Amino acid sequence: MKVSDRRDFLKSTLMATAGLSVLPVALSAMDTATDASASKLKSNAISDKSVILFQGDSITDAGRNKKSNESNNPGALGSGYAFLAAANLLNTFASKNLEIYNKGISGNKVYQIAERWQADCIDLKPTVLSILIGVNDFWHKHSGNYKGTAEIYENDYRALLKRTKEQLPQVKLVICEPFAVLGCRAVDATWFPEFDQYRAASKKLAKEFGAIFVPFQEVFDDACKIAPPKHWTPDGVHPSIAGAQLMADAWMKFVFGK
Repeated sequence: MKVSDRRDFLKSTLMATAGLSVLPVALSAMDTATDASASKLKSNAISDKSVILFQGDSITDAGRNKKSNESNNPGALGSGYAFLAAANLLNTFASKNLEIYNKGISGNKVYQIAERWQADCIDLKPTVLSILIGVNDFWHKHSGNYKGTAEIYENDYRALLKRTKEQLPQVKLVICEPFAVLGCRAVDATWFPEFDQYRAASKKLAKEFGAIFVPFQEVFDDACKIAPPKHWTPDGVHPSIAGAQLMADAWMKFVFGK
């Protein structure tokens, strides 16, 4: 998953997505999605100057400006769901002086996130840490460019979360489910059932660490009952404009109930 693989359909989304709304039926479909492993965060869990950090791969990266280390910076937040969720958060909690960062990097697997974790997570001291990782751990293995397994993914992820809780014991964790949508350019039947093991591992770890779980696979599956898969994600992994809004809405719903 290189940056160039998704810029064709994400390049123009930064400002265009700000005013979009997902179909009401798609939003209501989220109500039937799997319950989170931990209770939603209450508004009073967010204090003044709370730090919210989005971490992950290209889906989170979404073409962000990696030269900028500013919080709440539109370019630094990218043009995907993290930007849209940040816009919602800054509006919803306008009096809280939130500091929101996106540190996703295209192509990352869990072990690569771990290699940069001190600077890109621990040093930022997030109040809320949201992680979406796993599709590359499978995709790169599926394409023959990585020798990982679902077990390695789970073990690497567990070690990362353990390290995080040891150094940031008060952090509120949000684990987002990796997802893949059939009927699109990159995802075919050969992805399954093996990819489901990665999804299951993320849910297992959310429960193990008391994290809020965002069931993105079910969110996309329900959305595909309303519009064709390619409406939400051209390649089955990277969201379209509508898919990015769908993800941001789901994130806010499962994390804050908004």
